[in-house]
Amino acid sequence: MSEVHIIDHPLIQHKLTLLRMEETGPKEFRELTDEVSTLLAYEVTRELPVQEVKIETPLQKTTARMMSGKKLAVVPILRAGLGMLDGILKLIPTARVGHIGLYRDPETLKPVEYYCKLPPDVNERELIVVDPMLATGGSAAAALDFIKKKNPLNIRFMCLVAAPEGVDKLQQEHPDVDIYTAAVDDRLNEKAYILPGLGDAGDRLYGTR
Repeated sequence: MSEVHIIDHPLIQHKLTLLRMEETGPKEFRELTDEVSTLLAYEVTRELPVQEVKIETPLQKTTARMMSGKKLAVVPILRAGLGMLDGILKLIPTARVGHIGLYRDPETLKPVEYYCKLPPDVNERELIVVDPMLATGGSAAAALDFIKKKNPLNIRFMCLVAAPEGVDKLQQEHPDVDIYTAAVDDRLNEKAYILPGLGDAGDRLYGTR
């Protein structure tokens, strides 16, 4: 079973509280999402392996540590996942970026992939799939289904807020994908919104309804 990592760093929790506030407007919401994403990415990448390299400082030669050649890619789930992208790239500017877009068929209610573009060497890369909300888990699970067809090296899922229902679904359908989040909230309401949550992240990012 995959692990759920709840990142309770004080800075993350402070900024998450500001994100939750109804009075936080789109500009501030975008900035806070960017900042929290950077801080979460710091934790998501904590276990990446390093190797010793020989370097020369202005004073002497020494041995130091650098990442050991692991290739990374970030894959936002459209559209709200785009709000997390720049914050991650600030920390990992050399990461490649993929995109995946889904919609739910109104008749079958099954997810349909309308766009998926990943780096050509995805089978050599560790992927961080991002979406601000893990609610029912349906979209995230479907996105991972489609992405896994490309045979990535490894996948981690990162979100701002999760619901227990979404966590359970992702763990059941993708037990090999660890989940990183700032909070696991109480539950979903009858409209599948996370409670207490932070509303519709996409609408709050872009000022739409």
